[in-house]
Amino acid sequence: MARAKARRLKGMKKESDGIALGDERMKAEGRQEQEAARREEERARALRGASGH
Repeated sequence: MARAKARRLKGMKKESDGIALGDERMKAEGRQEQEAARREEERARALRGASGH
């Protein structure tokens, strides 16, 4: 009985770890996208500034 409970808890922990890893991956991807967008914005601003003067 106790063994089955322990196995179930371990399974739940593994599942929650998987969810946490998924969240971390999503966060990392979001950060990379923000970084890329910021670089694009800076490049566009630099080009506008160069052509404006």
